[in-house]
Amino acid sequence: MIKSKVLMTTLVLASIIIPCFAIRCYQCSSDRDPKGQDNCGAYKRFNKSEHIAIECNSDESAMPGSFCMKVVQQGPRGFIWDGRWRQVIRRCASVADTGVTGVCNWGVHENGDYWEECYCSGDSCNGSESLTVHITTLVFGVLGAIVFFR
Repeated sequence: MIKSKVLMTTLVLASIIIPCFAIRCYQCSSDRDPKGQDNCGAYKRFNKSEHIAIECNSDESAMPGSFCMKVVQQGPRGFIWDGRWRQVIRRCASVADTGVTGVCNWGVHENGDYWEECYCSGDSCNGSESLTVHITTLVFGVLGAIVFFR
């Protein structure tokens, strides 16, 4: 019984730690887009074929890390097509504010701007509209919980 718990613990830790060593994330910011262009997906769908996910611990990364992050901010006035300001940032992150990946947090700043931050731990996971949990982490996390809480 003890050997199986040790094995399960090792598998759970490996599924969480191993993907973190070489995680690749998309890196862009709509505030750096040339005028009239939307390369980071603020107003239209993010085009993964036009971008290359970079390794988070390389020199190319604006911020080193073990997670991917996507931040969306938008102004409160009108609809997007009525001129509402919107910004998207995709990058690596060293720590999720919640301590958990695969989740999104949102809120409203004092000036009325809406914000949403999403964290994920799979390669290129910050390129989608909705972020998903790395399947290996999910499977081993559930299996580990079943074994330990029997």
